[in-house]
Amino acid sequence: MVIGVTGGVGCGKSAVLKILNEKFGCYIIESDKAGHLVMQNGMKAYGQIVREFGEDILDSERKIDRAKLAGIVFADREKLEKLNRIVHPAVRKCIVNEIARMKEEDAGTVIVVESALLLEEHYEQFCDEVWYVYAPEEVRRKRLMQDRGYSEEKVEQIFASQLSEEEFRCHCKVVIDNSADLGDTYRQIDERLKEAGLSR
Repeated sequence: MVIGVTGGVGCGKSAVLKILNEKFGCYIIESDKAGHLVMQNGMKAYGQIVREFGEDILDSERKIDRAKLAGIVFADREKLEKLNRIVHPAVRKCIVNEIARMKEEDAGTVIVVESALLLEEHYEQFCDEVWYVYAPEEVRRKRLMQDRGYSEEKVEQIFASQLSEEEFRCHCKVVIDNSADLGDTYRQIDERLKEAGLSR
């Protein structure tokens, strides 16, 4: 079974992934990590990015300087779209290949695919069900400002760029409320996996 996990920034997806991996033995695939992988030297996307944005984005070891690249694309919507057109299909292909590899290697393993853009990139097409990790906006705001040191302005910009709670709920089969303590989050995950016949 392949479970998709998504939710707005600050909702605590990492905590849910940790429980799924450590308590239930699920195999975790994170889109951010796949994004790092496809941008490594030698990968097809690496060559495309360097051709598009020039060698100035490379560091002394000829690795893509992600901070430098981010500085370029986030100041220019058109350049961001160009980068996304290179990276997003490569990430999707990487994830699909990893799912296929795991299914072949261990058919009984529950595979979890995490992505903030899971719905926008239509990852639900290869997931058996999609979970929405929910936390109220005020809880997420507090987490982002305290834990990550984000300004209120930055938090508002991020919130404005992401799907609304209604959109997440509309497209996700399961809602995991991660606004209380982790014990409650664990209980909800355990209940859902038991319903699906997957809990140990």
